[in-house]
Amino acid sequence: MSRIGNKPILIPDEINLEKNNNIIVIKGKLGVIKEEIDEKLNLIIKDNYLYISRKNNDKISKSIHGLYRVLINNMIIGVTLGFIKELELVGVGYRAEYFLSNRILNMNLGFSHDIMIQVPQEIELNIKSKKGKNTILILKSYNKQLLGIFSAKIRSFRVPEPYKGKGIRYLGEEIRRKAGKSA
Repeated sequence: MSRIGNKPILIPDEINLEKNNNIIVIKGKLGVIKEEIDEKLNLIIKDNYLYISRKNNDKISKSIHGLYRVLINNMIIGVTLGFIKELELVGVGYRAEYFLSNRILNMNLGFSHDIMIQVPQEIELNIKSKKGKNTILILKSYNKQLLGIFSAKIRSFRVPEPYKGKGIRYLGEEIRRKAGKSA
């Protein structure tokens, strides 16, 4: 029995939810998200609540029941409130600049070359940098999956190392530090 999958999802008044066969489309003030739902699940809309039920109780249906409930809930939260991820560039000379005209993020991370990455249309990027402080990249989006994938890709260019802690980390992330060589 999926406890998460059985919870109803509140549908706010400011969003528009449509379902055609096994495709759900959610429109809100921040954007539109479309997701294909597995045919082993039923979606029932009743009194501003969305209920998700299984057609049968086989192993696959039980395993995806809670998953799709959380995915749909994240879609609703995304188009109403949105999601934010903040990345911190820790290291001497680590810089980032964003070219809004062609949506390219240019990062100087201590390599012999700059790293350039195309920012997806669904993600809004801001850079906060002050003298003497670490540069912070603020990523905002209504699509939680895309935001997580993109922020993990940026972090993968320079994963924080355990000796000095240099690299790209999520804001507030604690890095386990190792002791260096003892003389």
